[in-house]
Amino acid sequence: MRKSKVLALAVTAGLGIGAAVAAPAMAAQSAPTRAKTESSCRLDDTNPGLKHVIYLQFDNVHFTRDNPNVPSDLEQMPHLLSFLTSNGVVDTNHHTPLIAHTGNDILTSLTGVYGDRHGQSVANSYRYFNPDGSSNSASSFAYWTDGVADTSVPTPSDPAYTMVTKDGKNAPAPWVSYTRAGCDFGAVSAANTILENTTVDIDKVFGANSAEAAEAKADQARAQADYVGIGVHCALNSKLCASAGAGASADLLPDEPGGYTGYQALFGAKAVDPAIAGSAAVNSTSGTPITDPKGNPGFPGFDGMSAANSLGYVAQMQEAGVPVTYAYISDAHDRHVAPFGAFGPGEAGYVAQLKTYDDAFAAFFSRLAKDGITTRNTDFVVTSDENDHFVGGTPSPANCDGVTVPCSYAQIGEVNANATGLLATQQGVTTPFKVHADSAPNFYLDGNPAQTAPSTRSLEQAWAKVTAVNPISGKTDTINNYLADRTEMKLLHMVTGDAARTPTFTSFADPDYYVYAGAANCNSACVALGPAFAWNHGDFSTDINTTWLGIAGVGVKHLGVTDRVWSDHTDIRPTMLALTGLRDDYRSDGVVLTPFLRNSSLRRPLERDAHQYAQVAAAYKQLNAGVGSFAAATLTLSNKGVSSASAGDLTYLADEGTLTALGAERDALAAQMAAALDDVAFGHGRLDDRKADLLVKQAGLLVRQAQRAAAAA
Repeated sequence: MRKSKVLALAVTAGLGIGAAVAAPAMAAQSAPTRAKTESSCRLDDTNPGLKHVIYLQFDNVHFTRDNPNVPSDLEQMPHLLSFLTSNGVVDTNHHTPLIAHTGNDILTSLTGVYGDRHGQSVANSYRYFNPDGSSNSASSFAYWTDGVADTSVPTPSDPAYTMVTKDGKNAPAPWVSYTRAGCDFGAVSAANTILENTTVDIDKVFGANSAEAAEAKADQARAQADYVGIGVHCALNSKLCASAGAGASADLLPDEPGGYTGYQALFGAKAVDPAIAGSAAVNSTSGTPITDPKGNPGFPGFDGMSAANSLGYVAQMQEAGVPVTYAYISDAHDRHVAPFGAFGPGEAGYVAQLKTYDDAFAAFFSRLAKDGITTRNTDFVVTSDENDHFVGGTPSPANCDGVTVPCSYAQIGEVNANATGLLATQQGVTTPFKVHADSAPNFYLDGNPAQTAPSTRSLEQAWAKVTAVNPISGKTDTINNYLADRTEMKLLHMVTGDAARTPTFTSFADPDYYVYAGAANCNSACVALGPAFAWNHGDFSTDINTTWLGIAGVGVKHLGVTDRVWSDHTDIRPTMLALTGLRDDYRSDGVVLTPFLRNSSLRRPLERDAHQYAQVAAAYKQLNAGVGSFAAATLTLSNKGVSSASAGDLTYLADEGTLTALGAERDALAAQMAAALDDVAFGHGRLDDRKADLLVKQAGLLVRQAQRAAAAA
């Protein structure tokens, strides 16, 4: 769930949920016409015949089982899982960046760069320091060209973009490679590619004195349905934008490398729906008009973007000649209508919701096939932003499987921990600070002290000792698992080009805990169960940071389910560009996942050096990824140093020196490896055996050096 908006291995056999994937019935809406194609769209330079790209990103949908008896989310969506495994590959060794949250994860997947380069490493909201040392909160979810999205003040003190690069510019936008190639780009709730709110976004795109802004002031619910969540970024001379007339707006990207002038976009369902459907509303895959809770046609809210709604928009866009569509699908484990709350694995409501998702995919694939949109001319990419950690008691009955025997839970909900109260009552520390509440809480100390300041060090040392009695297990837990100061956060790609938003330090907590800053006196319990949410993410934890990636279609090998390739969200973008024959105007942090692609689909240099490329790519990921081997070792070392309380703080200072040196070596070698990989991927150079072996050995040595330092600390 986009919380800031509201502040497995068997595929089908023997699951009891329909082993055979029957041909789905058509949706109740009138039969769609065969899809149009944008005649100017050029996607087939590398893969002849490729005409469509469909990208889908779930909010927390799992391949692995959260309860060994209960089929996983994907197992309960056999139409989707079978489609991917039969026509391509599902990589179950796929990973998140840090911090693992919807905002950061989706933006990393869209751009191919980590949060330090797109600006949103702390998500789904973040804090920023004011000049006086106080801090404010801002939302990660804002339109691509927005500044800091803080509606609590008329003008935020921080002038940076929400999407800020390391050099302070507006991050390059993910639709540009497609629109420059003549392809309209449909955006269905995909983070920050569409308007995210009815305040700063509408003013930014339409103007503070526009009719759209006046509507937002008069009726926010209607304005959200009309303008938020849905969009199309048009190619030059797009017929779709031309047909929209005054409904089309300028698509402005002031810092886009190489310039971006003359382009238009359709922002919101009010402009998009008539252009793609010829009516006031687009239908879901079940044939019902997509409306908000008040019945207004258009965007139903981010939590309302179920599989039926998101896929309905994607299908309608494709049929209207929008050949590239990116969509978000909300999670299935939360109840998105009253009474709101969280489901546990195997609860009847959870199983029923997954069934509706599976039905939506059945209708979607059937509809696309009748449109002539198949894996013969389309690349499908499907993934999840992160896995999340279920917090709840044991299910009842013990043998429940959710499908034939529903599960129930006497206890469910993340463990809410009041950091202010626990520090005051347990450690006697009352240093004023604010927290970006999370299972990986970010601490912003008042006054913005340096990381070596006594106030910083005393609070870090105290927080490392704080304990709590877990109301579910009854055990006493140390809440913190890992501490990362600014030196380590930089190594984890968490320090952006906007110094004001860098936390004083970050704690990666026990995944059961959701940490917030409350009252110091703890008149109410400092630790309590929070039943509204039961699925935690953000942490440095295997069950959270390991997710899945499915790719099917033109140029993709048919490998079924595999865990043989370690990948992360940054790799999605360069892999898609390799398939489409396009490229960005910047260097990605990711790699092309060549083991999943047919050699014939690769550019000549990459096809020729595919083996060497894959070797270097694998070593590069473990060196540079936010949850790779190097990061795991340095975070362990950081925690030992930051938690230490030696005389003169010598242990901490020594470990800081080691981390700084390791970081400098990592950055230099990672840049060298990235350049070599990029040259091969885009046809500018060779990667012979000697060079590949040298880079792999250097990366391995540096990872082992970090691991030895962590073990010796």
